[in-house]
Formats: sequence, structure tokens, C-alpha cells
Amino acid sequence: MHGWGANAEDLVPLAPYFNLPDYQFLFPNAPFPHPHSPIGKAWYDLSAENMYEGLTQSRELLRDWLLSLESRTGVPLSQTILSGFSQGGAMTLDLGLKLPLAGLIVMSGYLHPGAVETSLAKSLPPVLIMHGRYDQVVPLRAALNAKETLESRGIAVEYHEFDMGHEIQLSMLELIRNFVINTQVITE
Repeated sequence: MHGWGANAEDLVPLAPYFNLPDYQFLFPNAPFPHPHSPIGKAWYDLSAENMYEGLTQSRELLRDWLLSLESRTGVPLSQTILSGFSQGGAMTLDLGLKLPLAGLIVMSGYLHPGAVETSLAKSLPPVLIMHGRYDQVVPLRAALNAKETLESRGIAVEYHEFDMGHEIQLSMLELIRNFVINTQVITE
């Protein structure tokens, strides 16, 4: 899932770099227009006066979309890995901890307030968290907080920091590929 101000097409060029020919990649668009970009989208508002406005609606739309995937793709949630960058990473954690997914990948993301206090899935998926040490959009502390919070709940977390800002680098894609290959699917 893309970040605030991007759109689904922003991440599509990454798919070939994973070298996972037997996998399907789906790229949803956030439902709200970005206030400063005619082609950008947002999962929710990030302005101080409307912080998180739209989160509930995005959560419901994304949950319905995820639950519809098996009938459309033939792949059950237990064999689905949810991934996101920045605001999309926050949405990954928000929904991914409540659904029986195979794994979660969070790049430069963060936990929404109260995300882990709400009901969690019976079987919690492993999580890959990657973040830039010099990220000035989502501070490194947000990634460390997510890691510590998830580990305190008994969730398996693979954590990596990079000498970079708020971005995705090619070195991260090999870690993602390995995580996908090594993730055990949840048996229901």
C-alpha cells in the first residue's frame, strides 16, 4: 500500500525486482484525494486539525477489499502478505494485526494510536519492519516503538534500519523477497 500523497501506481514498478514470478501483486489506491497533489491519494487526513479523519472509512474499505481477495484471486488470507510504505505501512499494521494473514511488511511506517489495544487476530503474523535512520517524515523512533510494542505482544518481528531517509532502496527489496519466501502460511 502506498504512502500519503502517492497512489497505487507509485509502487507497481517495484514488483519485478522481487523476482517472485509465482506470486500475485495487488496495489490498492487509498480512497481520499491528497490535498496537495492532483494524482495523489491518502488513507486518512494528516493535518493537525483533522488528524486521522477518514481512518475508520479507509479501514472498512480496505478490510472489505482484503476479505474479497480470495474469491477474486483464489488466494486465501492465510497465504497473503500485506505490505505498505509510510501511511500504507501504518494501515498494514492497523489491519494486518486483526486478520489471519501470512505476514506483514512495513516500510517507514508506524502504529496508529491504540492499534494494538484493539482485538488482535487469533494467530498473529510475523512482521518485517524496515526504516531509515535519517527519516524526517516518520521518525526512526516510530519504527522502534512499533517493534517494541509488537514484540511485547509476542509477535515475531524482523527489524532492519538503513542509512537513508523516507524512501525505499533496492537493498530493502531482497529482504522483502527473503521474508516472503521464508514466511510460513497460517493454517486455519
